[in-house]
Amino acid sequence: MKIGLFFGSFNPVHNGHLMIANYFREYTDLDKIWFVISPQNPFKQRDTLLADRHRYALLLEALGDNPEYFVSDIEFSLPKPSYTIDTLAYLKEKYPTHEFVLIMGGDNLVHLHKWKNFELILSDFQIYVYPRPGEPLPELSTHQNVKIVHAPLIEISSSFIREAVANKKNLQYFMPGKSFKYMKEMHFFEK
Repeated sequence: MKIGLFFGSFNPVHNGHLMIANYFREYTDLDKIWFVISPQNPFKQRDTLLADRHRYALLLEALGDNPEYFVSDIEFSLPKPSYTIDTLAYLKEKYPTHEFVLIMGGDNLVHLHKWKNFELILSDFQIYVYPRPGEPLPELSTHQNVKIVHAPLIEISSSFIREAVANKKNLQYFMPGKSFKYMKEMHFFEK
């Protein structure tokens, strides 16, 4: 089985995340998409990060029981900070019959050379990249294991949602309905 790994903080998950995953599932050769929640990205601060269990719950609410998508908490039990290469090695060992492919935005590909053991990631795994509007792709985009996928994108981010909620804006249509309801009931990101 060919699994697309969509890593992220998902703080919170929004419709843009789901649209990208949906596009990759329907327009590439991926059989399933696993949303891998990163408890601590080494390049990001934790000050506005919801607890792992809440981000996991938000994703479960968003995806429901759709068998084409899976919410993975695999990084919760791995050493912190989370390094993609360590997660990939663990998944490869635990699921030897699966083929894993990374899904990432072009902005992540620009910084891939800063990742731990990025050469090993490039040599051992395929990377499916969705370019960001107006952002040039780096030279790595021509690597044999990098595939550019022109998925339709909307300009929405988790930080935009957090800021809007803090400013008492109602963005219920920017998130999956059940996730939005959970966020409101828990008073996440409110000031």
